Amino acid sequence: MKLQEIKEIARKLGMKTGNLKKGELIRAIQTDEGNIPCFGTGKATECGQSACCWRGDCN
Repeated sequence: MKLQEIKEIARKLGMKTGNLKKGELIRAIQTDEGNIPCFGTGKATECGQSACCWRGDCN
């Protein structure tokens, strides 16, 4: 997913995006949604969130 699309998701959640990088923004969204902020931390196989919408981009 492109950064602009991620920023739009954040805006719809009422979040300010500022100058956050892609990973920082996704983790902020994950936290806001009550999920573990694990995107890009190398724990994709350990997080247990197989239905996560960020899974395809996660490493």
